[in-house]
Amino acid sequence: MRSQARFRPDFWLLAAALIALFLNGWNIWSEKYANTYYTVAVASMLENVHNFFYASLDSAGSVTVDKPPVAFWIQTISAFLFGLHGWSVILPQVLAGVGSVLLIYLLIKPYFGLWAARLASFMLACTPVAVAVSRTNNIDSLLVFTLLLASWLLFRAVRRSSLWSLLGAFAVIGIGFNMKMLQAYMVLPAFYLFYLLAAKYGWKKKILSLVAATAVVAAVSLSWAVAVDSVPASERPFIGSSGTNSVLNLAFGYNGVARLTGERSTGAPGGSGFGGSMMGSPPSREDLSSSGSQVAPSPGTPASEPGNANADGRSNGQDGFNAANRPPDGQNAGMSGGMFNTGQAGPLRLFQSELSGQASWLIPLGLIGAVAILSTWRRRRFTDQHKAAIFWLAWLIPVAGFFSIAGFFHQYYLIMLAPPVAALAGAAIPELWNAYRNRSGFWPWLLPIAILLTAGFSWFILHPYDDTIGSFWSTAVLVLGIASAGLLTLFRQGERSKLRQASLIASLAAMLIGPVYWALTPIVYGQNAQLPAAGPDGANAAFGGGRGGFAGGFPGAVNLEDGSSGSAPGGGRFGQGQGRPSGTDESLSNPSLPSGSGRGGPGGMNESAAANPNLLAYLREHNTGEEYLMAVTNYTTAAPYMIDEGESLVILNGFNASDQVYTPATLEALVQSGKVKYFLLGGGGMGGGGREGSSDVTNWIQEHGTEIPSSVWQGGHSTSNAATSDTGFNTNLTLYEVTLPAQ
Repeated sequence: MRSQARFRPDFWLLAAALIALFLNGWNIWSEKYANTYYTVAVASMLENVHNFFYASLDSAGSVTVDKPPVAFWIQTISAFLFGLHGWSVILPQVLAGVGSVLLIYLLIKPYFGLWAARLASFMLACTPVAVAVSRTNNIDSLLVFTLLLASWLLFRAVRRSSLWSLLGAFAVIGIGFNMKMLQAYMVLPAFYLFYLLAAKYGWKKKILSLVAATAVVAAVSLSWAVAVDSVPASERPFIGSSGTNSVLNLAFGYNGVARLTGERSTGAPGGSGFGGSMMGSPPSREDLSSSGSQVAPSPGTPASEPGNANADGRSNGQDGFNAANRPPDGQNAGMSGGMFNTGQAGPLRLFQSELSGQASWLIPLGLIGAVAILSTWRRRRFTDQHKAAIFWLAWLIPVAGFFSIAGFFHQYYLIMLAPPVAALAGAAIPELWNAYRNRSGFWPWLLPIAILLTAGFSWFILHPYDDTIGSFWSTAVLVLGIASAGLLTLFRQGERSKLRQASLIASLAAMLIGPVYWALTPIVYGQNAQLPAAGPDGANAAFGGGRGGFAGGFPGAVNLEDGSSGSAPGGGRFGQGQGRPSGTDESLSNPSLPSGSGRGGPGGMNESAAANPNLLAYLREHNTGEEYLMAVTNYTTAAPYMIDEGESLVILNGFNASDQVYTPATLEALVQSGKVKYFLLGGGGMGGGGREGSSDVTNWIQEHGTEIPSSVWQGGHSTSNAATSDTGFNTNLTLYEVTLPAQ
């Protein structure tokens, strides 16, 4: 009987998991490519083991994506099982989001009780940025799940005095490093501190155990990097965005310290990360999608080809933001929150309007709850609850501090705040309720104060959107918060337990309405799959997009076009303005729709509309045994051919301007090997367009190739129409045939 009771499912946990499944997974089947950059890599990784191991961007194994491979291995397995679709590469993140909800419940329940665990799981499920990220194939949701799994192993190590569980926890962090590198290490201060405080050993054994754990995390973290860097450059892809063709430089430079400092250089000789870079920061794969600048070609030939060597000197790619167009370093190009809408660095950055709606809603509640929990700490009364609270604070404070001063990040990185905020906020409610009922002096006032501050902060976030969603929501939150806090104060004395409980429920509604509403916005208003963000302007927010530009939504929402109110929940006016659901491609064919609508963000930057059937037929007909159908300059041009048509392509450019994937010599070797003869130049625009790469490479193709008249491979279509068909932009495409005698 005891065993059955122990494993009896919790209805409230099941409800939280189902809510997470709905928020993360609803309508993902309408996604075409999701984040095109990553989906193209998955298409490449499905082709062979070599590309799978290295997370190669293209079929030829020319260049990797700008992250380690573990998360993409998981996405590739999903695509192998279910076929390559937008939803199949998103599915692992959806499930990771649900898994995180279950793990936070397991982490909170032993220390803070059943209701704290239930509330924390619900709060994590409804954290807006966590929902936005989990609905894409960006890898942060998988990373958070991995770190929570490591936390569960750490807590288990302390409870059971198990060294193996401790080593396992740090090994899992090492796996997280191989998902997104140094971002995984943001939790290490919490891990070290918690083990030192909570492990039931002497100090000497604790320190020796942590030394062993540190060796494990270092070994697991660097295993893939060392393996790859040990392979000669001629036998593997160029490490995308590393600048120096080194995984270690990618990890500790471009994806590491540079995120804090905003340093532009990737370490390439004389090279800059973004052709000068807007905001004075190193661009990542995500940057390109928002800036309109494409990757210059980068080093290294296909792994199978000889002569794959780095080219010295700076890439001379044609920058989509040239010196005349680029704003001075450190300026925000006229966007109020900076180019990526992350506000101004400072101690209150997470509470600024640009970032507050993503993960900060419940920070006031969580911090006040932590004060209440730790207020009972005495010299001889240092409980497991105190230690757990310190763990979550030691996760929250360094992460919050990083984002408060970092020179470069995107809004969706704030998912790293979601677990500690949900944990502390969930634990706060029972603790503050207990202090309200049973403690004297100042402590009973903490509950009304927490309600007022949290509801007031929700009003601060909601109020600027009154013209978009209607003033009902911000007004309701503020009035309900003030009323419930007042009633709790009024009913504290006397036999009024039911009224107090009703007031507590009302206060919970006041604090949770805002984040729950925001968690629904990616479904109702759409979002950007490359730079996901929650909020009614989620499709534009990553670019400093203004508020009030979206129609439709929940009850009380105002249609800016005609002033009419929106429809019922979930029934937003998707056909009007930018309130269309994620995954629609309407803006690509309907010029009347504003830019930024739907999944692709401004200008459909994440889209490659479809493979050109005439070009595809021509290339297939004239293929004489070449392994690769053609070579293209960027991943958005390659996407429909690799993803939809299953063709093998060479992508000449990496992602970063300082990378040089090909030189004339290495490209000549590729052609002489007989593996490719057609080159499609052009396809400019955002998200992979806008640069043709090294002018030396382009000149070599033009010098040694024969231009195929567009009338031959376009049929009745004009060149400009063909370009639009392939990339969604009016940019000329030119097809060259290059044949050289074999050596």
